[in-house]
Amino acid sequence: MKMPKPTDEDRSRFGALVPVDPRVEVKPMFGNLGAFVNGNMFAGLFGADIGVRLADADRERLLAQGGGPFGPEERPMGGYVTLPVAVRDDPGTGATWMRKALDHVGAMPPKQRKPSTRRPTRS
Repeated sequence: MKMPKPTDEDRSRFGALVPVDPRVEVKPMFGNLGAFVNGNMFAGLFGADIGVRLADADRERLLAQGGGPFGPEERPMGGYVTLPVAVRDDPGTGATWMRKALDHVGAMPPKQRKPSTRRPTRS
């Protein structure tokens, strides 16, 4: 599976759409970016594609507007939809969908950290 690399323009576009909210954290993920709230990803950058995690009704609306699967073609991420290019490139509309994703995922319980599976080192 080949991971697409975003350009500086892709990263800037993604950053401009991420809502300004003290709960939001943007982190690198496999050479791309993810936007998180309470430890849960609500949006991601995969090459030039921006994907958002939405409630079922909103996801269906965005798919009807031309959105598609998000992530690697062989293994798209469940629950996420790629913003259509026209939506992605319109700052107002793209930001609206990004806010919907933040609100949806922000209402979920915080992600619990998994216990470490590393063995303790011997002294």
